[in-house]
Amino acid sequence: MIVKFRIANRSLWSNILRALHITSRLPSDVLFVHRDTPENNADTPFFFCQENMDRACALINLYPEGHSRGALIALLDLAQRQCGWLPLSAMHYVADMLRLPRMRVYEVATFYTMFIRQPAGQNIVNVCMTTPCWLRGSECIMEAVKDATKAEVGGISPCGRFSVFEVECLGACVNAPMIQINDDFYEDLTVEDVCRIIADIKECKKPNAGPQSGRFASEPICGLTSLCTPPLPPGHSIQDCLR
Repeated sequence: MIVKFRIANRSLWSNILRALHITSRLPSDVLFVHRDTPENNADTPFFFCQENMDRACALINLYPEGHSRGALIALLDLAQRQCGWLPLSAMHYVADMLRLPRMRVYEVATFYTMFIRQPAGQNIVNVCMTTPCWLRGSECIMEAVKDATKAEVGGISPCGRFSVFEVECLGACVNAPMIQINDDFYEDLTVEDVCRIIADIKECKKPNAGPQSGRFASEPICGLTSLCTPPLPPGHSIQDCLR
């Protein structure tokens, strides 16, 4: 009986492992393994402009001697802002500045979705698809973004001005659904809001960032539920013997 059970159990696990092995991976809009292209390879020229070089040196000097690697993320962000995206040669340049193995830079650049490692449009549109935003209709927001920009997820719009990416939590769950365009957050979105924001950017206007519903920050959307009365004066409720 024990032998038969072991054989049956082994057969069950074999089927499970086989199923796991043939399960297809979900597609991603980001390729984690680098592939050389004519515009993105180790020989692509990259140097910090003088202004950014001064900034880079100032950032490095914030850290004690021997700990300059702490400036890695800041320098990668600086390189991306100069290029509009983060080419492989820029990673090598930063690695040489900080005297780090290139693999350490690759690890950081591929971990954080803020780093765009392929040519991108002038405006990076990140659409949050995590659970709070999804429950509030982020799928409709994504479709509205794609329709307004004419760009697919992970791609560039025909006009070259927009790139669209699907990202996980952007940290404004109370104001879901939301998107991030470059450095600005747009929250409490409807499909109409998305169309208006993209249209303003196309006309070189600066849409007002933050909640689009009229609330100031992340207070209850139905109105304040606490701290609704004027604050009590100093000394209120203190015992007479302590006055």
